[in-house]
Amino acid sequence: MVRVDGRTLRCDDVLAVARTEGPSRIEVEAGALAAAGRAWELAEELSTRRVVYGRTTGVGANKDDTVTGEHSTDHGLRLLRSHAGGSGELMPDGQVRAMMLIRLNQLLAGRSGIGPSLIEALANALRAGALPVVHRLGAIGTGDLAPLAETGLALAGERPWRRGGVAPVAVQAGDALAFMSSNAATLAEATLAALELDTLTKASHAVTALTYVALDGNPEAYATPVHEARPHAGQVACAADIRRLLGMEGTPAPGRRIQDPFGLRAFPQVQGPALDALHHLREVLAIEVNAGTENPMICVPEGDAYHHAHFHTAYVSSALDQARATVHQVAELSAARLGDLVEPDFTGLRPFLADGPAGSSGVMILEYVAHDALTELRQAALPVTLGSAIVSRGLEDHASFSTQAARATTAACRSYRQLLACELVAAVRALRMRRADLVDIPVRAAFEQAGAVLDPSTQDRPLTEDIARAATILDTLASI
Repeated sequence: MVRVDGRTLRCDDVLAVARTEGPSRIEVEAGALAAAGRAWELAEELSTRRVVYGRTTGVGANKDDTVTGEHSTDHGLRLLRSHAGGSGELMPDGQVRAMMLIRLNQLLAGRSGIGPSLIEALANALRAGALPVVHRLGAIGTGDLAPLAETGLALAGERPWRRGGVAPVAVQAGDALAFMSSNAATLAEATLAALELDTLTKASHAVTALTYVALDGNPEAYATPVHEARPHAGQVACAADIRRLLGMEGTPAPGRRIQDPFGLRAFPQVQGPALDALHHLREVLAIEVNAGTENPMICVPEGDAYHHAHFHTAYVSSALDQARATVHQVAELSAARLGDLVEPDFTGLRPFLADGPAGSSGVMILEYVAHDALTELRQAALPVTLGSAIVSRGLEDHASFSTQAARATTAACRSYRQLLACELVAAVRALRMRRADLVDIPVRAAFEQAGAVLDPSTQDRPLTEDIARAATILDTLASI
């Protein structure tokens, strides 16, 4: 059961609902719904005595157009209809569910002034497992106008449901902008991608530890005194986890080389920034999914409305850009370690971990797959925050592009998963060929779990299925 109260929604709650096919088990806090109702009453009263953007006016460059008389009756529906112009592919089901949950939670923060009936309809849609038809394209990081307008029209009964449905609810004049004024769709994708990157970075510790054993790494690079000398939080945590996985207690035996290649030796220094960036990203998202971002903000304690720019998500786009950039650096080390695993000087085995007649290629193709994935990751890591846009007749003259940053982060997850899978296939193969004894250390569990799904044959054969299975097992390795 996920409790929705406008204050305490967690990223893990978003993931749980996203993964739940069918009805979602959510509990709306009665006090939060009552507070949202008071904000709605205040917004209605304010609209009778002062200008309130989007309620008594048009939106965007139409901010000075006053809506009065008979035109105010259907003002909300006209806004939703005009903004429901999403295009491109349909948004994935999990992201739609996550978007609906985040938007519901934000509305329960009690600052939108939206009618309680629309909030309850959104909650009922989640409980029923109903999914609106929502397209991916239509936002630039200044409010997910198109996706949320499509959702609002589905709740109003004017657009079809992709799955299930709920009874139509009336949309009042002030409901439309209040419902659309959020980046819930972007936050949904960003949250799901951030949690996947978090999982992959944890799994990379186990994969790196397996490669370390296969290459007889030098333990000095992970020693506690080394990292106490420059104690960045992520770096210290990474080195400590590698020591744990490898059972490094006291003074471990020296490795084969006085200094390893950077793929092993510099792993904590490169992984550390990624861990810190992901921690910061999750902190940003934790604030955003519980934030009252609607413009204008209806403030019950002050009895007034405030016009502002909370729709701008520079925090989100900047944090996503930083996370992708740091993960790309770590991914480069994975590709480098894969290169070490196919080198006889490092493993004492045949080139490319071949095991057959002369000229056998072994896992040679893994490097090509890995660098293909790394190139895609490099493109996904390019910062979106260097761009901008001027829209709505020049009034809206900047954009965060957090939407595009979230999409790029989803793409980065796919590429990084494939890259780590290639390293894992090679590391397990090298350990099998060396008949390595991992004794009783934690990383042995990673070897056994990966070995249970990877084909033990070392003859030349297609490795497609091995890569796919390794990619799947990474989620399990993250918890070792």
